[in-house]
Amino acid sequence: MAEIIIKKRHAIKKGQLTSLMTKLKESIGDDAGLYTAPMIEIAETTSKFNIYLIDKKPILMEKDEWAFPTLRGAILRPFSGRRIVVDMGAVPYMVNGADIMRPGIVSVTPDVKAGYPALAVDESHGKPLAVVIPLYDADGILALEKGKAAKNIHYVGDELWNLEL
Repeated sequence: MAEIIIKKRHAIKKGQLTSLMTKLKESIGDDAGLYTAPMIEIAETTSKFNIYLIDKKPILMEKDEWAFPTLRGAILRPFSGRRIVVDMGAVPYMVNGADIMRPGIVSVTPDVKAGYPALAVDESHGKPLAVVIPLYDADGILALEKGKAAKNIHYVGDELWNLEL
C-alpha cells in the first residue's frame, strides 16, 4: 500500500472555498453546512484526490467535478444522504477495499447517482465503511440482480484513512 505524502499545505482562498462548498452541497445537500470551519487547508499530496483539512484532520476530498467527505469526515461530522447500506456479510470485504456487489446491498437512498460518490455503511449500526462511486443510479442498483454496483475508492485502513499530520 502506497503511503500518501504531504508535499505542503496552506489555507484555501475565499474563491476556492466557495467552489468547494458548491460541489459539496451538490453531493450531500444542506448537510454541507456541517463542513464549514474558520480555516480550511488544502494539502498538496501524492493522492489522486485534493484533500482538505479541518482542524488538521483530512475531512474532505475533491476530484474534478465533485467534493465529498472522507470516511473520517463522515464519522466526525455525520450526514444523512447518499448511502448504500450493505449486509454484515459484505463488511469484511468492504474494509479490505472490495467493490460493492449487488447481492450484498440491503438498501440505497434515492439521491445516489452514477459516477458521484456515496457512502457505504453497514446495516446494523450505520457505520461508514467506504466511499464508493456507484456505477448506476439508485433505481438501477436496486434493479440489478447480480454484478458490481459500485467501485470502492476509499475505505477503512487505506492510505487516506491512515494519513497522519
